[in-house]
Amino acid sequence: MHLGLILGVFAVIFLAELPDKTMIATLIMGSRSRPLLVWIGVTAAFGVHAALAVVAGRLIALLPHTLVEAITALLFAGGAAYLLLVSEEEEVIEGVEEVAEAPRGLKPIATAFVVIFIGEFGDLTQILTVNLAAKYHQPLAVFIGAFAALAAVGAIGAFGGRALSRFIPLGVIRKIGGVLLAGFAIYSLVVLFTG
Repeated sequence: MHLGLILGVFAVIFLAELPDKTMIATLIMGSRSRPLLVWIGVTAAFGVHAALAVVAGRLIALLPHTLVEAITALLFAGGAAYLLLVSEEEEVIEGVEEVAEAPRGLKPIATAFVVIFIGEFGDLTQILTVNLAAKYHQPLAVFIGAFAALAAVGAIGAFGGRALSRFIPLGVIRKIGGVLLAGFAIYSLVVLFTG
């Protein structure tokens, strides 16, 4: 297993997920329920999504190399455009507030799982994980990096999201992530046309 790939995937997914709507949902749920229970539910949902994304990436990897590189460049460029041009603050999670109202017992785990499981389908980080699994042909390393990043962001949201947003505005984090993804898109295009 390649440690550099795991760390690279972690960095990309972490930066893309940090300002995401599921982070905001986790923050809301963590402020209304026990943060540890919310984090357990969120992390379980992220684990399922990371596994599905890696499997999808492995299927895409079966396509011709040139097509995979073109898809990779397009997905990175789309992710960059999304982070740089779409304001996440405009995408307030309306249903989360109703679903996450002071549940007790194991209900916070189930609530967090369902909210994130539904909210993460087709999300930027899921698409990026598919992309990375297709590009690097190391599904376990991609899964570990993506899952660890998602679990870390879930912990930040459940335990301390409000404090983080006081120090680093989510808009700044989105811009950093967008620039990073734009760089990956350019790199993928260079590989496509030169290699």
